[in-house]
Amino acid sequence: MARLFDPVTFRGVTLRNRIGVSPMCMYSSIDGMPNAWHIVHLGSRAVGGAGLVITEATAISPEGRITPSDLGIWSEKHLAGHREITTFLNSQGAVAGIQLAHAGRKASRVPPWETDPSQTQGRPYLEEEGGWRPVAPSERKFAEGYTIPLELSLVQIDEVVHDFVRAAKRAIMAGYQWIEIHGAHGYLLHSFNSPISNARGDNYSGSLAGRCRLSREVAVAVRNAIPEDIVLGYRVSYTDWADKGWSLEDTIQMAKRLKEDGVDVLDVSSGGNVPNPGVISKPGYQVPGADAIRSEANVATAAVGWIDNAEQAQAIISDGHADLVFLGRELLRDPYWPLRAAVQLNESGRTRLPVQYGAAWSHLGTFEFDPISAPKISSARDNRVAQAVHTDLLNAQ
Repeated sequence: MARLFDPVTFRGVTLRNRIGVSPMCMYSSIDGMPNAWHIVHLGSRAVGGAGLVITEATAISPEGRITPSDLGIWSEKHLAGHREITTFLNSQGAVAGIQLAHAGRKASRVPPWETDPSQTQGRPYLEEEGGWRPVAPSERKFAEGYTIPLELSLVQIDEVVHDFVRAAKRAIMAGYQWIEIHGAHGYLLHSFNSPISNARGDNYSGSLAGRCRLSREVAVAVRNAIPEDIVLGYRVSYTDWADKGWSLEDTIQMAKRLKEDGVDVLDVSSGGNVPNPGVISKPGYQVPGADAIRSEANVATAAVGWIDNAEQAQAIISDGHADLVFLGRELLRDPYWPLRAAVQLNESGRTRLPVQYGAAWSHLGTFEFDPISAPKISSARDNRVAQAVHTDLLNAQ
């Protein structure tokens, strides 16, 4: 059986271990632009040893944002910032991934900390403040305090598919090797899948095949638009945790079809399509979903949700419950969790970290130290230039 620190290859992409940084919204952009926050936030997790680092939900269109502060990739102006992210992640040995998203009926909110830092949902971002009308499969709002969305027309649905494709092409131009479609947590694609939120009367509703039509159209279109050696992932909520809602069996059936459509990995989360579903969160509470989908649909899965210790993560992989583990909050608390896990599991000899950190880590294990990011004066000419600069500084004092 595989172990947590075994490399794994999907298509043309090899991860150095089975640990991924789960997409986590930072709400720290202006006009969707990546900035220094994103490089430091994502880059520190790459330095910390994760094999895969995925951006937060990155909007495929301005109206697809959860908040006006979401990261975006809906235009070429975003590319330079994204290239800086991918370049640094790659330099630290991590694979750069991006999650492409449309918030659907949960769009046009203010960042949550503007109301309560402990919450995950903000108040509506009103039109007089610059907000916009959310869109959805049907005119069903998510919850009290949310805006009633506009029902998408067939022409608008087609435009959504094109927006995902254009965003995926830009992601490739920016250097991402792993593209994840966000189909979970009550956002646009999930809201089409679930009978709780989809009350349309056309080919995008009714039967399971109809409700999953948009998800599959997006997956096929993106797969056809990106190179063969790029990984395509899909994040799914495997259950709504609600009666008459989206279920594990629905997810298994869709997963089989998504695999046929070219999806390589299912990132298995849950919930988000109904408020306060009443599920009791506990360590590894979503792992059974990843396990069942992996077994029944014969597709690679990533387990996510309250995975926070090395032995637990190792068991998920070695017992065959999932192919990858994605960590979120634990990596916010400790970007170097993968390095600590390597020490605890006696796997430090298979782990590299920057040579600049050698003094802090070398006594803990037999790490390999990577000198790539450590500049040095390596020639007589460089020494002469350095001495001249030093002399000039002294003379200026």
